[in-house]
Formats: sequence, C-alpha cells, structure tokens
Amino acid sequence: MENLSPRARELEAIEIASRDEISALQLKRMKWSLTHAYENSPFYNKRFDEAGVHPSDLKTLSDLAKFPFTTKKDLRDTYPFGMFAVPREKLARIHASSGTTGKPTVVGYTAKDVDTWASVVARSIRAAGGRAGDLVHIAYGYGLFTGGLGAHYGAERLGCTVVPVSGGMTERQVTLIQDFKPRIIMVTPSYMLSILDEFRRQGLDPRESSLAVGIFGAEPWTNAMRDEIEHAFDMHAVDIYGLSEVIGPGVASECIESKDGLHIWEDHFYPEIIDPVTGTILPDGELGELVFTTLTKEGLPIIRYRTRDLTRLLPGTARSMRRMEKVTGRCDDMIILRGVNVFPTQIEEQILKCRGLTPHFQIELTRSGRMDDMTVHVECTLEAADEAARGLSAKELTHHIKSVVGVSTKITVHPPGDVVRSEGKAKRVVDNRPRE
Repeated sequence: MENLSPRARELEAIEIASRDEISALQLKRMKWSLTHAYENSPFYNKRFDEAGVHPSDLKTLSDLAKFPFTTKKDLRDTYPFGMFAVPREKLARIHASSGTTGKPTVVGYTAKDVDTWASVVARSIRAAGGRAGDLVHIAYGYGLFTGGLGAHYGAERLGCTVVPVSGGMTERQVTLIQDFKPRIIMVTPSYMLSILDEFRRQGLDPRESSLAVGIFGAEPWTNAMRDEIEHAFDMHAVDIYGLSEVIGPGVASECIESKDGLHIWEDHFYPEIIDPVTGTILPDGELGELVFTTLTKEGLPIIRYRTRDLTRLLPGTARSMRRMEKVTGRCDDMIILRGVNVFPTQIEEQILKCRGLTPHFQIELTRSGRMDDMTVHVECTLEAADEAARGLSAKELTHHIKSVVGVSTKITVHPPGDVVRSEGKAKRVVDNRPRE
C-alpha cells in the first residue's frame, strides 16, 4: 500500500481490495454461513431439506440461487426465538421491530455480532466523512429499534464523542445542537426536516450551525431531499442503509467524496437483485428487489432475505465493493392507482419543485365507488400561506404529478405546521380504503 494516497491509507484493506479478493472471501464466508445456519437453526435445517439443497451444494457464488428465500413472514412465524442459530443464553442483545403490522420481528446478536455491527457502522461513518474525535448527535430512536444503538456503538468504535439524544423533544434537539456544537448528526431525513422547522421557529439560521455532515437512513429519500437539506444547513447529507433482519444500520453507506450510491460492505453482506414477481436473479444494473445473505452473523444468520426494497447494483467507485443505488421505494409501499405504479418518493420529488410548499406531506388513499383516489396533504411555506397562493401551489403540484408520475390526484395544501410530523420513520401513506 506504499503508493496509496493519505485518504486511502485510512481505509481497511478489504475496502480497496480487488474484486477477485472480495469474491474469494465471500465464497469462503458464505460456505461457513450456510453450514452454520443448516446445522444450528432448526428453521433453516427444515427449509433447506424441503428445498432439497445442502450447504455442500455451494461451489461458486452463483450456486446461492439454489437456496430458498427468507421473508419477514418467516421471522413472524417463528416468533420470538425460532430462527436463532445459537442458544438464547449465548445472545448478548435482542432487538425487535415495532410490530405495527403484526407480530414484531425479533433479531438476536452474539457478542461477536455486536462487535461486527459496531465495525461496519464505524466504517460507514468514516465513509460519510466522520473522524475520531468528532462530536456526533444521534437522534435515531433508542430501544428495540436498531437505529439508535447501532449508530451509537459505531460512533464510539470510530472514536467519536456521542450525544445519545434519541428522537423527540425537537426544541431540546436544537438547543443541544446550538450548545454542544456537534459536527455530525445521525437521524431520519424526515425528522431532520422537523429539526429544520424548529431552527426557523426559534429564529436561528441553520446554515450557521456547527453541523457539517448529516448521516440519514431508515427510510427512502430522494436526491431532491438531499439538495433541500444540504442547502438549508450548508452541510453534506449522506445516505446510510440497513435493516434489522440483516444487522441494522451499517449494511451500506454513501461515501462523502462521491455521494453516488451506497457502497455495500460486501465482506459481511452478499447482495442480489431479483425480479420481485418471479424471483429470478437480475444482472447488475437492472432495477429489482434487493436480497441479502449474511456472511458472518452468528446469532441470526439470514439466507437470501427479501428486503422488499427496490434498487439496482452498480460497480464500485470510491471503494472496490459494489454500490446500490439509493432505494427508490419498496415493493410493499408501491401504490397502484388506476393501473399506474406510484411511490411516495416520486410525490416528494414533485413537491420539492414547488417553491410555495414544504417537504412535509402525507398521502391518503380513499375509494369512491369502484375507483381508488389519492389525496396529497402537503404544507405551504409561511410566505405562501394565503388562500390564493395555496391555490396556485395546489395547481402547480397537480400539474407536476400528472405530467411526471402520470396520475391525477387531489391536492390539499395545509397551513404551516398542520401536517403530522415524524419523530422517527415517516408514515407517508394512510390507507383509508374500505377493507374487502
């Protein structure tokens, strides 16, 4: 590594390894992971046997296609501990989803898993521009949600000073940012908008704050949203990706020098893109559903987990490892409105084109007769709060959505502060259609 730049010298060797070296490591670790899952998880032992496959069938990375998928339903059906591959007493940590759509999904970590998790989050923060000694304001929720503690352990591993604020109490968030002067904030992008509102409510200029880097994840967000936040705070807005079932935050991260997609830490997580309908593997560059296999997890190895996130795989740029494009939406948050596929991120992009509107919005689905209707509830800016200006903004947004997305929608422009705020993951869609 004698000829590497000072920047490259900071990286782990695997981050700039050759593709052959990465693939060889992946194959070695994938063989271990499949064997570990088969021999120690009753769920995977049964699932592999039913599919007629055995870990020894994996000779090359492409042989992974022989193995069955894992879904969120599998974790719910084995609630609470039925998928673990170590005895419960060997687990150092248990996290779980909120369970708002059914039983929560429960995930477990051995001490080694927690160590791995801290390492990949530290790698992600460093890729986003963080360095040892930085003060990091963490406004992800703590508790069973993996966001807060995942970010916390990673920031400490990197050598940062952590302010574990968690979510909520937005006025206090701004006070602490002003008083403590953190360089980095880790939070959902939708809650960052609430923090921005509070800055303005207090008469503070967000561009004068100490924040230089925002690391945003836990929900899909657009490049238009990135531009909005970067301009408002005079900061870098960098994407981080993860999900509890795979490990939590830190599966992939954007690099501050490129911000051209999220480099997947392929030494721990093996990605595939599939057709969400047929399950067929798609080549790199094709849009489809993201699937992950864990390569090093002990407590809960996950084989071919269908994330429901839609993206595409791209070659590495700032790192050797492949990138995933920013998630454009999820298979399960796609709205089919009169035959047209609509994602909340598409609506967000059109709202951000309208100068009289803020990015606070919610989509309401209703049904009149046989037809589904979509109403976009959105807020106006203070400068465009009179009735005439709100009417013009509604007309402008209606035009953008019709011409770009291809659907006719109802638009309700609310006064400032009238649309429900997020203190964690944003709830973008409210389905008020009658149940069949």
